[in-house]
Amino acid sequence: MPRVCILAEKFYEEMELWYPYYRLQEAGCAVDLVGSTAGAVYEGKHGYPVKSDKDSASVKASDYDLVLIPGGYSPDHMRRCPATLSLVREAARLNKPLAAICHGGWMLASCADLKGRRLTSYSSIKDDLVNAGALWVDQDVVVDGNLITSRTPQDLVPFTRALLAALGLK
Repeated sequence: MPRVCILAEKFYEEMELWYPYYRLQEAGCAVDLVGSTAGAVYEGKHGYPVKSDKDSASVKASDYDLVLIPGGYSPDHMRRCPATLSLVREAARLNKPLAAICHGGWMLASCADLKGRRLTSYSSIKDDLVNAGALWVDQDVVVDGNLITSRTPQDLVPFTRALLAALGLK
């Protein structure tokens, strides 16, 4: 059974967390919601809460087959937590699939070597990713090695298909 870590933090984009969460569970994955604090309730951009199962200091990237970074404004808060940064850096070092949608690319810019890597994001963080060395493209989903990226909630269907493919699932 594939194990997936979905990062959670305040001001997350609800669709970008919940749609993959349920689709991955439906496909047979064990999914942990990991925040900076275990058991914390984080309010989304539109007011919908999510409660973390675990905290980022108590998990290891090696425990997971994929790490997913939803967007909204949560990645800006994720980058303030040293343990969350360490978790994503370790996943990048281990070449684990790292998936980011919307503003999730902020975490990739902070934690992964993006030089020469093709990816996409919400258009407002394009400059951040290009300044980190990425080759930014405007596509619904971009897969470059272990990096899986998408732009917005409108891209969730192809994004989630790419997640499932990275896990060897349909």
